[in-house]
Amino acid sequence: MIDIGLSKMALIGAVALIVIGPEKLPRVARTVGTLLGKAQRYVADVKSEVNRSMELDELRKMKDTVEGAARDVQQSIQTSASEFEKDWAEATSLASDSQETASAVVPAYKHPGKNWRLKKGATPQWYKSRNGVRTKALSGAARVARYRPKKFH
Repeated sequence: MIDIGLSKMALIGAVALIVIGPEKLPRVARTVGTLLGKAQRYVADVKSEVNRSMELDELRKMKDTVEGAARDVQQSIQTSASEFEKDWAEATSLASDSQETASAVVPAYKHPGKNWRLKKGATPQWYKSRNGVRTKALSGAARVARYRPKKFH
C-alpha cells in the first residue's frame, strides 16, 4: 500500500487547508473518513467472501473423499457379507447332517423352570458373599446376639 508517514499527512493537511478553506475542511474530512470506512468494509467483505469460497471448495473436496471412502467400505462389506452367507450356508448344511450324532453325545439344555433349589444352586458363592445373600439361616437367639448393640464401659 501507500506509505504515508506523519510528515506527509501534515503536508496533505496544510495543502487541503489552503485549497479547501477552513470553513469546508471539517465537512470534507468527515466525507473522506466515511468513504474510507466504506472502502475498508468493502475490502473486508471481499476478503471474507474469497476465504469462504476457498473453504467451501476444500469442504467439497473433503466431502468427495469421504463419500468415496464410504462407497469403498460399503462394497467391501457387501462382498464379505456374501462370502459369509456362503460359508454360513455350508456350515449349516454340514451341521444339519451331523446333528443326529451330536445330540447323542451332548444332552440338550433343560431350563430349570420352577425348581428353586436348582436356581439357588446356580448362583456362584462369590456373588452371594459380595452382595450379602444369606447362605445360612440364623436362629432367633443368634440373630439377637449378632445385632445387639455393644455396651459402653
